[in-house]
Amino acid sequence: MNPVRIVDVNQSRHLESETDARGHSYAAMMEDAGRNLARAIANRQAVDGQPILILVGPGNNGGDVLVAAHYLHEAGAQVHAYLWQRRGEGDPNLERLRGDGISLVWSKDDVDRTTLRGCVRQAAVIVDALLGVGISRAIEGELREILTIVQAELGALRTESTLMPSVPSVSFYPRVFAVDCPTGLNCDTGELDPASLPADVTVTFGCPKTGLLRFPGAEAVGEIVVADIGIPSDLLDPAWPQMVSPGAVAAALPPRPGAAHKGTFGKALIVAGSVNYTGAAALAGMGAARVGTGLVTLAVPRPIHPAVAAQVPEVTYLLLPHDLGVISSNAFSILSKHLLDYDALLIGPGLGHERETAAFLQAMLGPDHTSGKGRLGFVDRTDAASAERPALPPLVIDADGLNLLAAIPEWWTGLPEGTILTPHPGEMARLMGDDTAVRSIQKDREGTASRMAQAWNCVVALKGAFTVIAAPDGQLAVNPFANPGLATAGTGDVLAGAIVGFRAQGMGPYAAAMVGVYLHALAGELAARDMGPTGMVASDLPARLPKALHLTRPTRATAAIPLEGPSGHEQ
Repeated sequence: MNPVRIVDVNQSRHLESETDARGHSYAAMMEDAGRNLARAIANRQAVDGQPILILVGPGNNGGDVLVAAHYLHEAGAQVHAYLWQRRGEGDPNLERLRGDGISLVWSKDDVDRTTLRGCVRQAAVIVDALLGVGISRAIEGELREILTIVQAELGALRTESTLMPSVPSVSFYPRVFAVDCPTGLNCDTGELDPASLPADVTVTFGCPKTGLLRFPGAEAVGEIVVADIGIPSDLLDPAWPQMVSPGAVAAALPPRPGAAHKGTFGKALIVAGSVNYTGAAALAGMGAARVGTGLVTLAVPRPIHPAVAAQVPEVTYLLLPHDLGVISSNAFSILSKHLLDYDALLIGPGLGHERETAAFLQAMLGPDHTSGKGRLGFVDRTDAASAERPALPPLVIDADGLNLLAAIPEWWTGLPEGTILTPHPGEMARLMGDDTAVRSIQKDREGTASRMAQAWNCVVALKGAFTVIAAPDGQLAVNPFANPGLATAGTGDVLAGAIVGFRAQGMGPYAAAMVGVYLHALAGELAARDMGPTGMVASDLPARLPKALHLTRPTRATAAIPLEGPSGHEQ
């Protein structure tokens, strides 16, 4: 499975030009685009006998949707085309629709917009192909009028439908599909014109565009579907960011042999929890267990053990010395005796910020400036038995672990190679030594994560909408999900547990972070579909991680069932 690369508008145009030069013509790409657009619609919405309104503009997007209209008509849809500034003669795709008997209405002939209003009211699907990726100025004039009327009619339909709340199998108003991007979205910057028509699904061609993953435009994009138009994979620059796809995740997952035992799937040690944050330890433990880790051990302060064990009976426990319910500095000597028994280590969820715990972390990870190396983690694990201090297993640091780490001068010099850091923007700013940097981080999430991953020689998973995963070698990936339901306490603990679980199963640091981030977000999408995003809590996620895994990599018993990628990447 080739990575799905994220491109800007100029790169997208260059790819299409080069593809045309190699013999796969623009006309062939348009045919591919239209056919796959129709497929994406039919995969998400019953079309046989259903009225579908296509809004057709003058550019290539208009041509793409005309092709799609033909295939939707063949699938039994009642297609109505509303054309704005589209030439009526010499267009073979329009001629094909005339031959199909599809209704064609030019906006200039619909002076009072009665036809447009009626089509919107009757439609089961509206397809927006008025403008493409090249928009650079404000929407005005007749186009603004058309979009305003469509939005007003949709708003009226939604208001009327509130008498009977919708359920997943019932739609009371049209779903909107955008072709390549919603009209009015700047596909480089993510700027969004106020007149733009928000989409439920955006079907983008060849590669996702940068602006689809940047706010405020991302609010109008909905589900992203990446449809193939025949661009040769060797034209895609490996240095371009990758959008995480189900195929990439499936390819990275470790095998699950039938003759396995729990040692086959690794052992993860999680240092977490304090008297004020018992749930964090439990959530991290559940996250690690639910992604298939063979054995998970929670190293927690002794007083919180009963509360945590009642929530997570499947894991084992290492009880650490404490000071008033937080891990004490002398816990280092206890923990160090067990490190070589584990394949991966997570430090951080729910540790708290107390001085004793800070001293514990300093003992583990603080730089040793006489040697230029850390307290732990600098000894090759093969020689650890004879070393004064044992080496750390592959390391993940999250939450309070990051905040405590940020207080250690030159903290990055004490970390073993391949460490994974999972900061949200506030934690990222503290790690960078500038609490005021959150705004600049959010304005350039990909650039910030990439620069700091290289500076710190760590894998960085910068959390938030469209989480960014960056590696020291320059690899960069963007997760395709932005789910407000995950903006609640504890979801990051589940994520950290999932990542350390994959690390324990033998995945490399970049792959473990990428796969953990994707599946955690997919579990959030599943939870949102079940209950809606408002009111979701972190404990809704662990039980849905196995389902997310199953959807991404079906078992042999279900491998023959055709699956469509949950992120919208057509398989």
